[in-house]
Amino acid sequence: MRLPDSFKKALRKQKNPAFSGAFDTIESCPTEGGIYILLLQLDAPMPITRPRTAMLEPGLYAYIGSAYGPGGLRARLGRHLRPEKKLRWHIDQVSTNARDKFAYGWTDGKECDLRASLDANCPVTYPLAGFGSSDCRICPSHLLQILA
Repeated sequence: MRLPDSFKKALRKQKNPAFSGAFDTIESCPTEGGIYILLLQLDAPMPITRPRTAMLEPGLYAYIGSAYGPGGLRARLGRHLRPEKKLRWHIDQVSTNARDKFAYGWTDGKECDLRASLDANCPVTYPLAGFGSSDCRICPSHLLQILA
């Protein structure tokens, strides 16, 4: 997956000292809880049916999430990185259609702070208001499209 230089620069500006790494396999994820960025590459337009009907354009998307439940980052990212799964969360619609999937994780932090850091340091758009952030009153969405 080719990442725009602006995104790489934004990651370097992320001040969280508990960076765990970049993950493309389930085995490489830590079992501690934390926050993550799930990167998804879409090659074709993709319809979304939840939370409302919409269309995602081809491009690179970043989903910001947290994994503080049982199994931590390994359990959550393992699910996201699996090619086939029962559709449980809104992001499952996107992850099952993505050509490439990759994740970055931190064993500490808040997803809203990570989203704000990306927004401040990388050109992004919010294609679906409220996507992945229905319980958040701060963020416009936890799904961002990363612009080149």
